[in-house]
Amino acid sequence: MTAAIRKLQKAATAALEDIKAREIEIFDVAHLTSMFDRVIIASADSARQIKALSSNVQEKAKAAGGRVYGVEGEDGGDWALIDLGDIVVHIMQPAVRTHYNLEELWGQPKPRKRRTRRRPSPAR
Repeated sequence: MTAAIRKLQKAATAALEDIKAREIEIFDVAHLTSMFDRVIIASADSARQIKALSSNVQEKAKAAGGRVYGVEGEDGGDWALIDLGDIVVHIMQPAVRTHYNLEELWGQPKPRKRRTRRRPSPAR
C-alpha cells in the first residue's frame, strides 16, 4: 500500500469514527479490481447521520491531500457512496447494508499462489 493510500484510508476512517459510524470495515480489493484499492463500509443510524458522515469523509479526505471524484446517494438517506479514487467509501443504514451484503462481494480472499510439488530425487 502506498503512503498516499494509507494516509487517505486513515483520514476516511477517522472521519467515520468522529461521527460515530458503526461496524467500519476496510477491504483490500486490489486483487479483485483495477479500479480502486480499498473499499470502506460503515453503518449509520439515520439519513442525517449518513449525510454528516459523508460530508466529514469528504472534508477529511481533502484535508489529507485527497480528491473527491464523486458522491452518490446522499440525498436518498439510506446510503451514500464517496469515490476518493483509490478508495471507495460506502455508508449505509443497517437494513440496506444487509440487503446489498457488500462484505461478501469485497471480502474475497486473495488467491494463493499455487505450490509446485517437489518431485522426489531419483534413487541412485
